[in-house]
Amino acid sequence: MPSSLAASLPTTSTAASNGGTRHLIGFVYFTFVVYLSIGLPLAVLPPYVHLRMGYSAALAGLAISIQYVATLVSRPWAGRISDRAGAKLSVLWGMGFCSLSGAVLIAAAALHSIPWLSLAVLLLSRLLLGFGESLGSTGSTLWGITSAGAEHTAKVISFNGISTYGAMALGAPLGVVLDQQWGLASIGLLIMLIGAFSLALASRKSPVAVTPGEHLPFRDVMFRVAPHGFGLALGGVGYSVLATFVTLFYLSRHWTGAALCLTAFGLAFIAARLLFIHTINRFGGFPVAIACLSVESLGLLLLWRASSPWMALGAAAITGFGFSLVFPAIGVEAVKRVPEHSRGTALGVYTAFSDVSFFLVGPVAGAVIGGFGYSSVFLFAFVCVLTALGIVIVLRQMHQKNLAAVIAQAEDLGPS
Repeated sequence: MPSSLAASLPTTSTAASNGGTRHLIGFVYFTFVVYLSIGLPLAVLPPYVHLRMGYSAALAGLAISIQYVATLVSRPWAGRISDRAGAKLSVLWGMGFCSLSGAVLIAAAALHSIPWLSLAVLLLSRLLLGFGESLGSTGSTLWGITSAGAEHTAKVISFNGISTYGAMALGAPLGVVLDQQWGLASIGLLIMLIGAFSLALASRKSPVAVTPGEHLPFRDVMFRVAPHGFGLALGGVGYSVLATFVTLFYLSRHWTGAALCLTAFGLAFIAARLLFIHTINRFGGFPVAIACLSVESLGLLLLWRASSPWMALGAAAITGFGFSLVFPAIGVEAVKRVPEHSRGTALGVYTAFSDVSFFLVGPVAGAVIGGFGYSSVFLFAFVCVLTALGIVIVLRQMHQKNLAAVIAQAEDLGPS
C-alpha cells in the first residue's frame, strides 16, 4: 500500500490489539441505540397520523421521511464535530438528541386533543431524531475505527450495519406492542430513557485523540468521496424498494407472507456479514463490492420474475446476501481518499448518499409502479444496482492506474 494511502488511517499496534468483537461492541452499541430509537415508532406513526389524527396519507409519509431530511442536512456537521472535537462528543450529542426526541414525542402524544399542534410537535420530534441519527451513528463508527485501528475499519463498519438492521428489526414490533398496551407516549418514554442511559454510558468511556493536521475543505472531501457515494446510493436501491413495496407486491399477486421476505433478507444480510467480513481485508473493498453487487442484482432479477411466494422468498435472501457487504466494501475505499484528520467528514458525506437514496426511492419507485405495475419496481432496482456495479468497476480501474503510477514513480526515483 502506498504511504499516501496508508497514512489515511491509524496503524498502531495498540489500536490493532483493540479490534476484538467485545471491544467493538462497546462502540457499535451506540449505533444500536440510535436505530432502536428510529425503529420503535416506525410502524406506529403512519397509522397514528393518518387513522387516529385524521390527516392525509401524504402527511403520514412526511412524518417518517422528514427525519431523513434532518439526517442528510446534519451529516457533514456530524463529520466535522468528530474530526475537530472528537468522535466521543459527536456520540454524546447524538444520544442527547435521541433522548430529547423521545421527550418531545411524549409531548406530542399528550397534545392529541389539539391535532395541528400535536402534529407540529411530532414533526419536531422526528427532526431531533434525525439529528441524533447523524451525530450518533457517524460518531460511533469513527470512534470504533479510531480505537480499533485501520485494519479493522471494515469490521467496525460491518458491525455498525448489523446493529442498524438488528435494532430496526427489534424496534418496529416492540413499538407496536408498546403502542397497543400503553399508547404512543410509552414509545417516547422508552426512547428518552435509553437515550439518557446511553448518554451517561458514553460520558464514562475514554475518548480517542483528535488527529492533528489541516482539515480538508468540505468541497474537497465531497469531490473525493462522491463517486463512492453514488455507488452506495444506487446499490442500496434494492433494499429500499424491497422494504417499501414488497407488501404491496405480494398483495397484487394475492400472496401471503410478505413479512417473511424481509426476514429472509435480514437473516441473509447478517449471515453474510458475519461469515465474510474478513474478505474485504483479504481481497480489497472494490473486488468484494463487485461480487456483492453482482449477487444483489441477481436477487432483484429473480424478484422481478418471481412466479410464487417461495421464489420471491429465495430471491429476497439472495438480495440481502449480496447487499450485505456493499456499504463497508465501498466505504473502506472511500475513507482512503482523504487524510486521517478528515475521515469523520468523509464518513458523514459517504453515509449521506445512503440517506438520499432512502429519501428519493419512495416517490421515484412509486412512479415506476404507477406506470408499469408492482413487479417493475424490482427491474428498476436491478438497473440501479447494475449502474452501481459499473461505477465500482470504473473506480477500481482508476485506483489500479493510480497505484501503478505511484509504483512506477518510486521505481524511477530508486534508492537515494
